[in-house]
Parts: sequence; structure tokens; C-alpha cells
Amino acid sequence: MSKFDVSVYAIRRRRDRRRPFEVRWRAAGRTRSRSFLTRALAESYRAELIRAARLGLEFDPATGEPVLWAGPEPVTVTWYQHAVAYAAMKWPSLAAHSRASLAEALATVTPALTGPAPGRPSATALRTALYGYAFNPARAAAADEATARVLAWAEKTSLRVTRLADPLVLRPALDALTLRLDGRRAAANTITRKRAVFHGALGNAVETGLLESSPAGPDQLASPASLPCGRPRDRGQPRPGAGPAGGGDPDPPGAGGVLRLPVLRGPAPGGSHRPARRRLLLCRLRLGHAHVDRRLPADRCPVDR
Repeated sequence: MSKFDVSVYAIRRRRDRRRPFEVRWRAAGRTRSRSFLTRALAESYRAELIRAARLGLEFDPATGEPVLWAGPEPVTVTWYQHAVAYAAMKWPSLAAHSRASLAEALATVTPALTGPAPGRPSATALRTALYGYAFNPARAAAADEATARVLAWAEKTSLRVTRLADPLVLRPALDALTLRLDGRRAAANTITRKRAVFHGALGNAVETGLLESSPAGPDQLASPASLPCGRPRDRGQPRPGAGPAGGGDPDPPGAGGVLRLPVLRGPAPGGSHRPARRRLLLCRLRLGHAHVDRRLPADRCPVDR
């Protein structure tokens, strides 16, 4: 069986196939075939096979194509490897506080970019190892045995960087940046700071050729405080479903049909600044109960002048 004995046959058309134009050739003792959608594509491929055979190129017994056609296998870089390299690249130019922010953000998002595997460490142990050693180049070599096992698990189960182009992979990572270790939502400025670090790591992946473009758009990386909200309420207007500004529902009418309103403990925003007792008397006057409290001096009677 010679790797240089190649025979290329004429193009065969099969009308009942989705790719009707078939190129057939024999290489390394086996008959091969490959189908194309158009005749032009089939003729181009056949011409390349003939050219390789005339040049005396060696054909691969496994694929039946010239060995030189087999390009290098794509480099597989995991998110863990990329994040460690990104932290090491940024570390010398950052101040102490910025270094801590960088390590914290990468340690927050990395657990969300790991696959299911047995022996997963606890969330606290995983984040502590990532924050204190994996994304801290100054201490990376000083990890003890237990921490080294945690980091080995993270490196082994980390997803490939190219998987971030999948929205089903990117969304859990973005959601992880909004949560604290105890599961509660982080402050808005904390989320903004962590997303900025994540955005920088994605940009670096694009620069190094690991990603064609950043999979996270501006809306996904925006600060929660800057997202558009509903129409602002007017000043002093209560929230939907809330009670009166005084903190409770009005009391039912008592004796004499006087509507007793709850007394405010302080001036409400946008509301009246009259003392609570004068407001109550004024309400009684407007409801038709125009009697004057004899305990007030005549000059302080709440009658509109």
C-alpha cells in the first residue's frame, strides 16, 4: 500500500442527494469520496487532488487527503488559563486596590465557567483559592497542598474560552457577577466594577485571537443603576399600593361625621408644612364642620383670610 499511489475519478452527479456532485478518488489502497453542493466546488476540489498527486505529495491513509492539507490542531485554551494569564499581564501596572478588584472579579466569575465534575470544592474554598493564589501572581507559587488541589480541580474542569460565545454559557457568568458569596445581590457599584474587569478579560481574549468578538454587549455589562427604569413619580406621590403619607388608612368617620386623618410625625416631601393640628382643623372646615377650637387664640384660628 503506497501513500503516493493516487487515482482521481470523474465527477459523478447523484440527483437524489442534497449534495449531488461527488468527487471520488483512490489513495493509500482505499476509495474515498466527498460531495459538494455545486459542480464548480467539486471541480475545484478535484483539481487540487490532481495537482497534489502530480507534485508527488504524500497522502494520509486516515483521511485520504494530502498530509500537507492537515493544518495544525486548534489551540484549546480554557477560561482558567486565560484568566490567570490576564491577571499576570495586568498585575505590574495596577495599584494595590485595583489588584484586589481584579482578583475578586475573576474569582467571582470563574466558578460559573466550570463544568460538572466530581470532587467540587465548596464555594468558599474555591473562591478563596482563586482570589488568594490563582489570580495573585505574587502568591501563586506559595499555595499549600489543599489549595493546590482546589486549583487543580478548577483548571481541569474550566470551560474553553470559545464556549463564551454561547449565550447559555455567558448568561450564568454575568449573573454570577451580581451575587455575593452568600447568594444575596451585591451593590450596584460592586457589580459595575466586576463587570468592567470581565469586559477587559473578554477584550483581551479578542486581542489574542481566542474569540472573534466580545460576546457581551454594552447592555449586558452596563451598571444596574444606569439601566432605564419606569416613569419617575411626582414628588410626594405615594407608591402604587401604598397607604397615605401618614403611614396608615384614614380612620372611619366618628361621631358627628368628622373624618379623622392620621397625624404626620413630620412634614412629608412635597406636602404641607403646616403643623399637624392646624391641618386637621382645616380639613374639618373644608368638610363643613366649621367650628372653632376655643383652645386656640383667635389670631391662630385656621380660617382662610
